[in-house]
Amino acid sequence: MKMNFRDTTDELFESVSHEKLAKALGVSVATVRQARLPDGAKAHRSAPEGWQAAVLRMAKQRVDHYRRLVARLEGL
Repeated sequence: MKMNFRDTTDELFESVSHEKLAKALGVSVATVRQARLPDGAKAHRSAPEGWQAAVLRMAKQRVDHYRRLVARLEGL
């Protein structure tokens, strides 16, 4: 498969957003943002239940994503 600069760098720059994490946790974006605030902040909230498993799963997905990208680039 031929890869072009734009498509390849789009894949490289793909990131995990507050929105993606919120969806994986089944919570609102506001909940994610509030849980990331410093502990002393007025709007700070506890992290959503199950956050560790969700973050681990998402991290593994990112690793897999970059491994596939590397394999495709090495195959050129």
